[in-house]
Amino acid sequence: MCMGFGCNAVGVTGCRIITSPRERLIAMITNNFVPCNGRFPILIAIISMFFLGAAGGFFATFASAALLAAIIVLGICMTLAVSKLLSLTVLRGLPSSFTLELPPYRRPQIGKVIVRSLLSRALAVLGRAVLTAAPAGLILWLMTNTQVSGLSLLSHCAGFLDPFARLLGLDGVILIAFILGLPANEIVVPIIIMAYLSQGSLMELDGLTQLKALLVQNGWTWITSVSMILFTMMHWPCATTCLTIRKESGSLKWTALAFAVPTLCGLITCFLFTTVARLM
Repeated sequence: MCMGFGCNAVGVTGCRIITSPRERLIAMITNNFVPCNGRFPILIAIISMFFLGAAGGFFATFASAALLAAIIVLGICMTLAVSKLLSLTVLRGLPSSFTLELPPYRRPQIGKVIVRSLLSRALAVLGRAVLTAAPAGLILWLMTNTQVSGLSLLSHCAGFLDPFARLLGLDGVILIAFILGLPANEIVVPIIIMAYLSQGSLMELDGLTQLKALLVQNGWTWITSVSMILFTMMHWPCATTCLTIRKESGSLKWTALAFAVPTLCGLITCFLFTTVARLM
């Protein structure tokens, strides 16, 4: 779980130390509820623009940090709850005992540690990232630069998804941005900006003030921002994480389950929140 705060794919590889196959699968499936470095900027930006961070000052900064911590705690609680549910249903079994055995201390061999970590972890994860990023970039370019009836394919797809996305407190642009952001969560916000401005390439604005003005201009409310936070915390793993789960589990079935579980949790949570908020 803690390794997932840096990268969920690395968190999945860290599950190798779990000796029980059942508990290793549970840890891999629920690892995506922990926000990685690709999702932290989205959470911080939304908190800064729409909530306490917009006020400025020490109290607002402290309160924003507390709110971010509460969101992380929500993700941890979802991890524990879903883990318990999986252990009672599709991955039933007796919990194994945890024994920590301290190995004999040896002087670390710096060169061997660096080379082994680089080859077995860093390069493997980067290779999977490149494998998914290249075709996704091509698809995104085609969708934004192919015009049909005066609108890009990206706009048509966003319009098609808009009615369903409204039920979740989002809009079609946000939902298609998450779908096209499958290779990496870092590109979700740039895709949203590109779609709202009808640009043919990824771009960023100069500051959060301009970004908030653009989002509000396109219909964002406090319900949209909270739903965005919830869906950012709970949606499908990135493509690199999915490929890593496939390699570590050796099964497409468990990879599909790891994709479906956080997605269903995100859809249900956003729908319930939006329904209650609109009724109130």
